[in-house]
Amino acid sequence: MKKFIILSLCLMIFSCSNNDNLNNCNFLLNVNVNATINLNLPQFSQLQFTGNSVRLEGQGNGGIIIARTGSETLRAWDGADPNHEFDNCSLLSVNSLTATCGCDDANQYELLSGQMLGQNPEPCTLLPYRVEFVGNNQYVITN
Repeated sequence: MKKFIILSLCLMIFSCSNNDNLNNCNFLLNVNVNATINLNLPQFSQLQFTGNSVRLEGQGNGGIIIARTGSETLRAWDGADPNHEFDNCSLLSVNSLTATCGCDDANQYELLSGQMLGQNPEPCTLLPYRVEFVGNNQYVITN
């Protein structure tokens, strides 16, 4: 029985990896997000059409990027690049359904799934937020 316990402990100790480089997606803070948007308002009206996106400032780490990805689907992402420490250059600029980092590496992400575009993708995807339809063209965005 002692051999089994010792063997189990050895397996647990040596099977754990100390390499956090592969999943170091800790650049963005877990800040509280709670926003309501109304697509009838001019600043959000373009979200009534598939393929459009807008930025909502004052929420999340770098604002929130909201994208209409389907006829009845809105997706929301944090507006900062998750593969960089937060800085002015890590804020994402948006063009339709693509977001681009302003840093030297110019990371690009697609707003359908949050995945990074390119040949050598970084390990982190965009930080998603929950979008819930509450009626009358209004949505609540939370984390």
